[in-house]
Amino acid sequence: MRLRTLLPILIVACGVAAGLLTGGAQASEPRFRAAAAVRVITPEPLLPVSGGMGPAHPVTEKRGELTARVFVVADADTTVAIVGIDVLGFPAVLGDKVRALVPRLPPDHLLIGATHTHSAPDCYAFPDGKGGHTGNLAWMEEVVRRTAAAVNEALDGLRPASLRVATAEAQGRIAFNYYAPDLYDRRMGVIQAVGSDGTPIATLVNYAIHPEVLGNKRGILSPDCVGPMCTRIEASGGGVAVFLNGAQGGMVTADNRDLEAPADPVRGVWKDIGTWEECERIGHTMADEALRIVAGAETDATPAVAATSRDVSFPVESDDLWAVVSLSPLGYPHDDATRTITARLAMVDLGKARILTIPGEALPNIGAYLKRKAGDDTFLFGLTNDAFGYILTKEDFLAFPRYQYVSRVSLGERTGTILVDNLLEMVRETPRPATK
Repeated sequence: MRLRTLLPILIVACGVAAGLLTGGAQASEPRFRAAAAVRVITPEPLLPVSGGMGPAHPVTEKRGELTARVFVVADADTTVAIVGIDVLGFPAVLGDKVRALVPRLPPDHLLIGATHTHSAPDCYAFPDGKGGHTGNLAWMEEVVRRTAAAVNEALDGLRPASLRVATAEAQGRIAFNYYAPDLYDRRMGVIQAVGSDGTPIATLVNYAIHPEVLGNKRGILSPDCVGPMCTRIEASGGGVAVFLNGAQGGMVTADNRDLEAPADPVRGVWKDIGTWEECERIGHTMADEALRIVAGAETDATPAVAATSRDVSFPVESDDLWAVVSLSPLGYPHDDATRTITARLAMVDLGKARILTIPGEALPNIGAYLKRKAGDDTFLFGLTNDAFGYILTKEDFLAFPRYQYVSRVSLGERTGTILVDNLLEMVRETPRPATK
């Protein structure tokens, strides 16, 4: 055969080969990937535990392990890491140290939330009123290092996956509102990544609850009910379990009431059951409900991932919280002239899920309002990217004697309005992405 006859064939063959090596390979790349990782952060030896401002309480034992749990998701353009840490709150000043150790991820694509267990050491370094503080800085630095290591491990382990997203009311005795028993959000949001072999990689549970069955005065260090929840999900084949709290402020707590032992029948107050067995009952119920809720969800093989954020200034009217901000050895960024702090609000779209972050403990009416306005499958990650006390509407602020404490441990009367206005403005400005 003559060369002139062969030339067109060779050109076509080379084009096909080039397509296989370049465009064809790109076309075969997975559109969605996921991974997860865990690090134990339990201090050795054990440290005193904190339930908020005031003295920490010594412990003599532990139940379960404190952990940092990471869930990473990525499409062809965007990678986001979500972290849940078993501490009361994880301030942005520590979160930024984690981000500095994960340079390949944009800082606003790393969401770090606290489970809000009341049985872990202080990560705020609260002032102790004697010129010192209640934190252990060496342990905090170790938490930063281990959390960053878990994020980097997950980034290295990204693999093809699909996604399931579901939201429904969780059944059973899990939570209630200590201030008004029925006024709490029963909805549980679940996000599950499933590998190409059909095995779950990770299951993320988003639910509003104070994990304080044990609290900080029983001499026990623990992830509280969140620990048994994670253990149960993992033992049931749900992959790595990650918990992100919701709008649980004022005062949505674990329903560990002993209904046979009323403490104040007129006000509807019961004695509580503060045992590890009760942590297991509540945690296992949460796990079983999460797996039930997500079991029937449709599988999305090509979910889009998108992330945006904005830095928002909040005035600090509370003298108590201003003391935390201005006196802590962690060096919280703040503006003395305007008496303000700045918090990052993030919004992440993951398939049909839309995630909004809250830098503190929003009361349940704020959470319900945000979900109603932001649309179906809205996930609220409370105590995420910062943890500045309770967040109330101006109508609730100092409205009743019951709200005296949550108002005092709040940035101020305008916090709720500023938060809601900015989050809903982000929602309006950012349409949900189409499937990529």
